[in-house]
Amino acid sequence: MASYTSLNTSSVSESLGQCTRLCVQLCIRGRLSSPPNMSRSQYLMECVMVLCSIAYGPNDTLSLIESEQALMASNESAILPADTMECNTEDRAIRLKDDFPKEYSVPINGYASPVLIFLTVINNLLVCIVLLKPHMRSPTNAILVAMALSDMFTGIFPAPMFIHFFATERFDEWMPYEWCFPFRVLHQYIPTIFHTASIWLTMALAVQRYIYVCHSFKARTWCTVDNVVKGTIAIYVVATLTHFTRFFVEYPVETSRPSILNPNVSVSACVMKYRPWAMRNLNVYFNIYYWFRVIFIHLVPCVSLVVMNALLIYTMRVARRRRMQLLRQNKKTESRKLKESNCTTLMLVAVVGLFLLVEFPLGLLMVFLIIDQTFHVAVMRKDLMPTLSLFSNFFILLSYPLNFFIYCGMSKQFRETFKRLFTGADMPVEREYSQYMTLPTENGKSTAVTGDETAL
Repeated sequence: MASYTSLNTSSVSESLGQCTRLCVQLCIRGRLSSPPNMSRSQYLMECVMVLCSIAYGPNDTLSLIESEQALMASNESAILPADTMECNTEDRAIRLKDDFPKEYSVPINGYASPVLIFLTVINNLLVCIVLLKPHMRSPTNAILVAMALSDMFTGIFPAPMFIHFFATERFDEWMPYEWCFPFRVLHQYIPTIFHTASIWLTMALAVQRYIYVCHSFKARTWCTVDNVVKGTIAIYVVATLTHFTRFFVEYPVETSRPSILNPNVSVSACVMKYRPWAMRNLNVYFNIYYWFRVIFIHLVPCVSLVVMNALLIYTMRVARRRRMQLLRQNKKTESRKLKESNCTTLMLVAVVGLFLLVEFPLGLLMVFLIIDQTFHVAVMRKDLMPTLSLFSNFFILLSYPLNFFIYCGMSKQFRETFKRLFTGADMPVEREYSQYMTLPTENGKSTAVTGDETAL
């Protein structure tokens, strides 16, 4: 039997708290978002039972709505102001169907994403195995390994949630109390940390390549494997600290609800509550957190990468003209080294370009969200945000396995090392080139060029 609460509809004001009544009234007044293709009566029932977390039976819920409608029509003072500060209309039991568009979330998160994550794990493990071979170790490859691990863990942690909830009928059911906090941690908090690290590592990769190409003498002291390892550790620490407070802002409270799948059964559910310290400074906290994300995790890295990519492309064009001069001077060895350096630069430009292609949309969405929340300026319809965010995250996940193919297609040394893994051929004991080389310029002077960068 269902454990519905019995309701005396003649005394609505006494039966419901002020905040719950406000939620019911907002449903009646159509102030809360309604799903498409749903009748008015269906919407009211869904809104009151789900968004307002009212555990009455269907008949009693309908009677409650009618009673509140009559009260609002007969007594204007019974209408509560929509901006009642002590009420939070989002304080409701969690159900994924209310936060994710089912027509897209189930096929994308439930079925496509686990396949992409599996491919990412395989491809990125292969990348790490190849790049960690003794003859492949270099500052650039150290960053590429860290990026591969970050991308892999960004997908691994939410994978159990995708399979357990989005690929099953649990998507429609109330989130069980024991899964409430683990879902937030595995689906949101930890992947965000690794994704942030991946963004900053990509920026570090572009900065390092810019130093190699445009300030090659400084690369001798700045761009070393030791410095890359230290910088990578620092990036992971700062990324963790940036999102660390998210683990402590909310906590789950156990409750029960009539099952969506079997209304005759009461099931465990949860409501996420803000901790007292967060409630006292909620607007300040989220403004600081999201503005920091927008500026330092999306805006600054993306703009910096666009600028550095443009500089690297310009430098490659200059180097191409220089290579033609070397060929005319019959300096074929120097010309070959410069060609390999250009190939490596082009490959890293492709990696950064792919990153920008999938990151820019998510960055724009974050900007739109913060503008809406801070300045109350609606840049787009709010019901579009979950769908656009879902697709943005999916395209980011789609890009993770692709770097492997970029390396194979654009790096001869990566390709040869990868082949030797499966053919059993001996690996080179050392790199084909010393770590630093010199190439003559047009006027006969020398400039330092890193050999380990010319062949990746």
